[in-house]
Amino acid sequence: MNKYRHDLPHLKGGIFLADGGMETTLIFHEGAELPHFAAFVLLADRDGRQKLKDYYARYLAISPGGRSGFVLDTATWRANADWGNKLGYSAEALKAANEDAVELLSALRAERERPGAPIVINGAIGPRGDGYKAGNMNADEAEAYHATQIETFAGADADMVTALTLTSIDEAIGIARAARRAKMPCVISFTVETDGNLVTGRTLKEAIEAVDAATGSYPLYYMINCAHPSHFDTVVSGNEAWLKRLGGIRANASKMSHQELDESETLDAGDPADLGWRYRQLTRRMPQLRVLGGCCGTDHRHVAAICEACVPEEKLSA
Repeated sequence: MNKYRHDLPHLKGGIFLADGGMETTLIFHEGAELPHFAAFVLLADRDGRQKLKDYYARYLAISPGGRSGFVLDTATWRANADWGNKLGYSAEALKAANEDAVELLSALRAERERPGAPIVINGAIGPRGDGYKAGNMNADEAEAYHATQIETFAGADADMVTALTLTSIDEAIGIARAARRAKMPCVISFTVETDGNLVTGRTLKEAIEAVDAATGSYPLYYMINCAHPSHFDTVVSGNEAWLKRLGGIRANASKMSHQELDESETLDAGDPADLGWRYRQLTRRMPQLRVLGGCCGTDHRHVAAICEACVPEEKLSA
């Protein structure tokens, strides 16, 4: 039974941590084979499941004094129909993988959750296509396409869903509508290019306002992921109303463009301390930011640096 779906603790205040770049960590640090960047394939055997458990455990050990909560993603960013088909998964097997990913976190929560440090289980949804390229679905097509995965999370122990690395406004609208229909709390996270705009050239402001207008502001909040803070820092300056809808950041530590990252054969982990400092500046400017984590190239060291920089001292000593 889902624990926090109707009473999400990170909406009540305080900073919650998220994990980092799951796929890049597993590939470059753990030597895992992830065809098509799909982490959910590790759920298929004992060794793979242990890699995922170890991955999550490193993040849960960061929480200072057990006082900071976590929003943990399922290993399902690629677990939608088109990617599942490329990996040889039937619709039934894909549904089972999404359920299994939630079950793994549910068991981990039962073992590791402590008073004052809630663990929110977040069903991770990825784009239908490449996370660095523009999508080509309209909103109705996106709603129909993503509904199956969202409904699977709704029938499992997931507390919420987050669509990550979105480049298309229409796909974001469709996902939010599908979540609303399934009565699942949802978050939309866009990725931007080095100029702070979506790959389509649309601005982050346009994207957030368009999704809110089309869905009755259904998303709980919006996030930015898979871009270095320097890519969007100037974009999120000011006091416009749309900026208040940003509730989380999961940035890259690398300053590389998406094309450079895509073509790189090595991992650019950037500077964890610098990333933590940049998050501190962002949270000072936008106190509504509640969920802080990492994306491509980041690991538990980066999230620990973010925690050290952004969790208030009274939390650290509580």
